[in-house]
Amino acid sequence: MTLPRTDGAPMTRRNLLRGLVAGSALLVTRGAFADELVRTPRLTEGPFYPDRMPLDTDNDLLIINDGITPAVGAITFLSGHVLTAAGSPVRNATVEIWQVDASGIYLNSTDRRRPRYDENFQGYGRFLTDAAGRYGFRTIKPAPYPGRAPHIHLAVNQNGRRVLTTQVLVRGDRRNAGDGVLRRVRDRAARESLVVDFAPLPDSRIGELAAEFDVVLGATPSAPDEPVKGAISPSEFSQRGGRRHATPRPPAARAPRGRIY
Repeated sequence: MTLPRTDGAPMTRRNLLRGLVAGSALLVTRGAFADELVRTPRLTEGPFYPDRMPLDTDNDLLIINDGITPAVGAITFLSGHVLTAAGSPVRNATVEIWQVDASGIYLNSTDRRRPRYDENFQGYGRFLTDAAGRYGFRTIKPAPYPGRAPHIHLAVNQNGRRVLTTQVLVRGDRRNAGDGVLRRVRDRAARESLVVDFAPLPDSRIGELAAEFDVVLGATPSAPDEPVKGAISPSEFSQRGGRRHATPRPPAARAPRGRIY
């Protein structure tokens, strides 16, 4: 997939979130795969889904509204597709992510370290998938959290129902081997699907990263095994201030992809 170059020119937040994904070689159609894809395992939502939404809930977590001071952390473009097990794209699904700031603190009032939270970090974002099932966020590389390997929480909602809650982990992080949540996934292929490369963008002058995480849903949504705090539908997406931005585009000639199946 060829991405536009910036040649070192400043990229504004408006331009970053406005450009459509055009001419992508990653468009997925029914029958593109002979076998079913590895379904993305469900993982716990955890205790720190936001109990109060930030002032901005778009897919750029580095800048809140029209702020000028970015969050601290390694800038990361997290993107991928939401797919069925047969490889068909899932359109108009709301993808949510939430994670700790660079100091390992959640945007949640019950996190005891909340007073030291990076107020420039949005901490939560949402995106409505396009016709190709594509989603994208600009965020930071997940930071360590006490007792856990670095991770990003990700949830998929369809028609107001939470159909999947999972987590994205960093390939090569030494803490993965001892992570109790990841180790609960017994199937090796399923477990590996949660761990992706956070690879440097070769043309980036400020050390930006890219991670590709495709979400593969089961044939039918399963009932949640724990209370769901934030499932939202496409109509609620707009009512709650969500904006259907296009996928953030890394300012590099080519974004490396992490294989998950």
